[in-house]
Amino acid sequence: MPTPHSALPIRRLTMRDLTACADLAEDRDWAREEHRWGLLLSAGAGHGIDDPDGKGLAAVCVVTSYGRELAAVGMLLVAGRYARQGLGQRLMTHVLREAGTTPLVLYATPHGRPLYERLGFTGIGTVETVLGRFRPAGPGTPPPATRPATAADLPAIVRLDNEVFGADRTHLLARLPAFAERFAVAEEASTITGYAAAWPTPATDVVGPLVARDTDTAKALISALAPGPDRPLRTSVDVRDEGLLTWLKEHGLEPANRTTLMTYGLRDLPGDRARRFAPLTLATG
Repeated sequence: MPTPHSALPIRRLTMRDLTACADLAEDRDWAREEHRWGLLLSAGAGHGIDDPDGKGLAAVCVVTSYGRELAAVGMLLVAGRYARQGLGQRLMTHVLREAGTTPLVLYATPHGRPLYERLGFTGIGTVETVLGRFRPAGPGTPPPATRPATAADLPAIVRLDNEVFGADRTHLLARLPAFAERFAVAEEASTITGYAAAWPTPATDVVGPLVARDTDTAKALISALAPGPDRPLRTSVDVRDEGLLTWLKEHGLEPANRTTLMTYGLRDLPGDRARRFAPLTLATG
């Protein structure tokens, strides 16, 4: 007799599961993005349910922990052949049990939001993902100064990020130089006022994370990191940042989708949301 889906064991994933995670994403018409899966599985904790028929993974999600202050949930995927059979809720219930009193954050698609609401998550904002070929700005007021980041900048970047994010993300930021193709900082009077990275997917370059003192600094960092005209750019911005979203659309990017920022165990995010312009990925918060 086959094992009931409610009894299938949940196990911790390892880097050996990277290909199976990418296969599952492809099964759900997501890009494979093995590069991103490598970061998530090394910096976070993957949880998975094996397909009882031996066909890879039936379901997966990843939790990236930032100490006791916060943990981000992302990449909740269930194979199409097991859709609507409760595996997604089983994984999320497992994640909630493991998190204990640690607050959680995630970005929910319209399809996934009802599940998260049933489990007690609350929507606190909306993020719009924009995509397109970036057109550089013409002559005008000189933007804030930016330059490529160096290894010597990492301590200052971590200090700024801790202040803005409200939790320690050192283990994630330390992986950025190897993960990203381009990594830049904004600087004024020898003080770093923002930083951002651009990393590749099969189809686009993604700008994120993006932390900046203000909108003009965010624009300068995006301009510094944007790929050439033959390569699309993607980023995700809080809809409250109207100035940056309008500017991105004026420079060639178009709306792709919207997701709901949701929390569990806290009313709002810690830190300073006004200076958090884009996440590293929607899976890491």
